[in-house]
Amino acid sequence: MTVRPFVVDVPQRELDELRERLRRTRLFDSDLGWSAGMPARTLRGLIDYWMNEFDWRLIERQINELPQFQADVSSKAGEFRLHFVHARGRGPDPLPLVFSHGWPGSFWEVHKIIGPLTDPVAHGGDARDAFDVVAPSLPGYGFSPHPGRPGVDPSAIAEAFHTLMADTLGYRRYVAQGGDWGSFVTAALGRSHYGVSEGVAAIHLNFFPDRPSRASVEHEEYLRAVEDWNAREGGYSQVQATKPLTIGHALTDSPAALAGWIVEKFQSWSDCEGDVESVFSKDDLLTEIMFYWLGGTSATAARLYYEAASTSGVAPSGSRGVPTAYAAFPQELFVPSREVVSTAFNVQRYSKFSRGGHFAALERPDALVEDIRTFFRSYR
Repeated sequence: MTVRPFVVDVPQRELDELRERLRRTRLFDSDLGWSAGMPARTLRGLIDYWMNEFDWRLIERQINELPQFQADVSSKAGEFRLHFVHARGRGPDPLPLVFSHGWPGSFWEVHKIIGPLTDPVAHGGDARDAFDVVAPSLPGYGFSPHPGRPGVDPSAIAEAFHTLMADTLGYRRYVAQGGDWGSFVTAALGRSHYGVSEGVAAIHLNFFPDRPSRASVEHEEYLRAVEDWNAREGGYSQVQATKPLTIGHALTDSPAALAGWIVEKFQSWSDCEGDVESVFSKDDLLTEIMFYWLGGTSATAARLYYEAASTSGVAPSGSRGVPTAYAAFPQELFVPSREVVSTAFNVQRYSKFSRGGHFAALERPDALVEDIRTFFRSYR
């Protein structure tokens, strides 16, 4: 399980080809507003910026400031080649933490929180709160290639991440944090590898990866909210869970289609009051899009929905042993109460925030960092 340094260095011909594809973009010109998808005027403006102003080489240098690696991991779920950030903490006894992202995000979501987590003193904190942070790209996302076999669901990914942490990096005891698909992976880690002195000591979630297991009025209200959201906003999930190749071909061929597919989610899932660029700059959005474009990973990323639906890998029920913290941001896709989360997890901390949405590490990095620090102090 050799760990190799990894540097992002995209061949210029790929950037030239991308610019040519953008130049030949053809859009549908009727704007019905964001409720019907990404408006053509907004998408056209983003494409123009992408062609003429976006500086990938500058972004590339920023990405390469993070210590990145790649390793071939042999886990119970099979062989994986994982790309990951591994930043050592500066403190007397840094606590190892694995950070798992989701869709349509990437490992890059960690970049605003990795400094405060690894070097708290430099960010006004206490050295005793330092973490060693490991932030892998999910298999089939970014720079972690999909292994090409069926069954790569959240539980299988959790096995790969545990092997990375425990065997490859030598962290016999660690904690985990995740949102979106990362919350499913994190919950599966807690379910399969919880241990007080060895394994996963505790987990922190900012998305609820389960359904309430007990009936009550409050649980019924939450389920109705989920069903209402799925009816209004869940079409993308059904497409990716049933026909990932069909949408994958379109997103792999057309950068404009990929931008529309992804940016609409950043607009509708964040706490931006309708103005996505009030929270994310064009560079922020295009950087996330580039991780899907450069490796041609749109289809393999969508495949995670298909695999999870095919194997029932979505439901990590039985994660009630591992101590759990839940961070509830108000503009998350749906916001469960502490009681609802407690039906599936051993909730030791539940935090409600006044602002923030689905992309907590990007939208509210300071709040997320403080919640992570506070909760995990008891598990050092």
